[in-house]
Amino acid sequence: MNKPSRVILLDEADFEYKKLNEIVGQQIKEGKDNTEEMQLLRSIRQKTELIKANPFYGDNLSKALIPKEYVAKYNAKNLWRVELTNYWRMLYTVKGDQVEIICFVLDILDHKEYDKKFGYRKK
Repeated sequence: MNKPSRVILLDEADFEYKKLNEIVGQQIKEGKDNTEEMQLLRSIRQKTELIKANPFYGDNLSKALIPKEYVAKYNAKNLWRVELTNYWRMLYTVKGDQVEIICFVLDILDHKEYDKKFGYRKK
């Protein structure tokens, strides 16, 4: 029996998603189509649906790689990464109980911010 799962965007991820939604809404009013922002928003929505269907869809990152801020702020004991269009990343943690599984999206980052957060490039 599969547990129901849902996806919740938290803090920065929710802010970025709402901001992106506003930008795309304005672009649609201006008659634009298939901008980078539109592609990113579609990608986020598509990956969110895949995560709802399978909470373990993304790449499971090593516990040693989980940024301390995620542990302190969200008590994240696991971290999953999903690659989005144009080298963006979506990071989420999976929590569950006997009733349901909840995937909390912690961040939606471009490649530069992702590298910075994980210390891949020190600049």
